[in-house]
Amino acid sequence: MAMGTSCSNLSGLTGPRSEGDSPRATMRSLAMRHSLALIVILALRTQLAAQTPQAPAPPPILVKAGRLIDGRSDVARSNVGILIAGDRIKAVGPLAQVQAQAGGARVIDLAQMTVLPGLIDTHTHLLLQGDPTAASYDEQLLYQSTAYRAILATRNARIALEHGFTAIRDLETEGAMYADVDVKRAVDRGVIPGPRIFASTRAMAPTGMYPIVSDNWELELPHGVQPVDGVEGARLAVRQQVAHGADWIKFYADRRYYFGADSVLHSWVNFTDDEARAIVDEAHRLGRRVAAHAIGSDGIAAALRAGVNSIEHGDGMTDSLSDALLAKGVYWVPTVTVAHYVAGPRGGAWAPMVEHQRQAFARALKKGVRIVLGTDVGGFPWTELNQAQEFTYYVQYGMTPMQAIKSGTSLAAELLGQADLGAVAPGMAADLVAVSGDPLKDVSELERVRFVMKGGVTYLSP
Repeated sequence: MAMGTSCSNLSGLTGPRSEGDSPRATMRSLAMRHSLALIVILALRTQLAAQTPQAPAPPPILVKAGRLIDGRSDVARSNVGILIAGDRIKAVGPLAQVQAQAGGARVIDLAQMTVLPGLIDTHTHLLLQGDPTAASYDEQLLYQSTAYRAILATRNARIALEHGFTAIRDLETEGAMYADVDVKRAVDRGVIPGPRIFASTRAMAPTGMYPIVSDNWELELPHGVQPVDGVEGARLAVRQQVAHGADWIKFYADRRYYFGADSVLHSWVNFTDDEARAIVDEAHRLGRRVAAHAIGSDGIAAALRAGVNSIEHGDGMTDSLSDALLAKGVYWVPTVTVAHYVAGPRGGAWAPMVEHQRQAFARALKKGVRIVLGTDVGGFPWTELNQAQEFTYYVQYGMTPMQAIKSGTSLAAELLGQADLGAVAPGMAADLVAVSGDPLKDVSELERVRFVMKGGVTYLSP
């Protein structure tokens, strides 16, 4: 019975029909109707959009600067006007001259203050809250979820901005996967306040050469980095991190630091030269620069052989290695603040490493090595120290205050490859900070920022 009914229905569906009633003609008719409906909807939307009043552009802003350190010049200027349109600097010059161009501008009066470009910290860890000891590091990875660490990172981003750092290079999440990219996106979309973030995601080290490492082989513990082995594994890891939003690639060039009979700080090298070169080559091929954690002289040398763009920490820097940095155009980010912070709790070689680095810093500075400000905040708690203390260390180590300021503004922007950051000039991003005193007389003034603007938006006012 069911079979007969089915055949009868099938016969009715396939019997002769006029061309106008064919399924093909019906489909053409439906498609034409849908197309006409879509055209009408788009036309109505366009008409409504044209009739909807556009939000008026925000008025320009005139910043009256009593003193300006622009990040490029070797001297400060007095009584300067800075005209801002949207998120860009439109004009910079004598106050009277710029004021004449600033009809209808909203005025921010910093006539009693020193104005500088937004500060840049090129070595941070938003997802870390201090790791002076192995126990403090392990506790965060074992007992804090990635979600909780990301919540703390949003607080840290706000702290960085309020301290005057309008841009940071965040050099890995320490086991929190790609959460730095999420924080970056939240800042970029205006969900939370924070600096411009250049993220490096997970970083890399070979298997067994970065915490957490346990004697209990039955436990699979969290990894502080992405374990990477072999040339093909290195290239794959770079591709994975870039695919998940990495702006920079970081790898750990060495570990286990010790002073040899030659009084040089040595280290165990992590990657083979082929592996390290593969990381750098693949990153550069994909348009990313590479930072290498390299503390001992052996790690620094290995990182330079691989072709990295920056050496992080570099406590074991020697004169010959400084010469190699100069020849290759590699930047040195010494992270002095964290070196002082961890020296006591870690003991061993860490205490004499501080003095070794201070001497190496002074010699490298005289040679003309490009030393860029980076603090390794996160290695010390965000809530405990102001990361701008790094400027004071640089002056103590031999820089002039102006050199120190440039290391954390224009030179840092150069390392990041960001031509519109790090200086106060027409066409640059409207990232400004101000302090009450004169940092050329007392660079520690930068630890007491009173005004912060990022992208033309004021986040901290006196």
